Amino acid sequence: MGKLKIKTGDTVKVIAGDHKGSEGKVQKVLIEKNKAIVEGVNMVKKHTKPSAQNPQGGIVEKEAAIHISNLSLLTSKGETTRIGYRVEGDKKVRFSTKSNEVI
Repeated sequence: MGKLKIKTGDTVKVIAGDHKGSEGKVQKVLIEKNKAIVEGVNMVKKHTKPSAQNPQGGIVEKEAAIHISNLSLLTSKGETTRIGYRVEGDKKVRFSTKSNEVI
């Protein structure tokens, strides 16, 4: 298993699947499953029983996980790019392979 290059808080674009073209911020990365939960993308409906937090129960919409391979990082200019790593001084930094700028 390779290193996951998408981190929590990154802005990504979906490049494959049913939600292709959608953009959002990564809320959580599930390392063991190679998936990420993206804000506002891949919404699913979940039926819930009444509980203390939700006394009425009913149908709740929430985000489902998307495989990392279907996501691409967005740069500050709004274009998709791949991510690379390099050492600058004593630190290892992520950089955009398209524009060569540090992320």
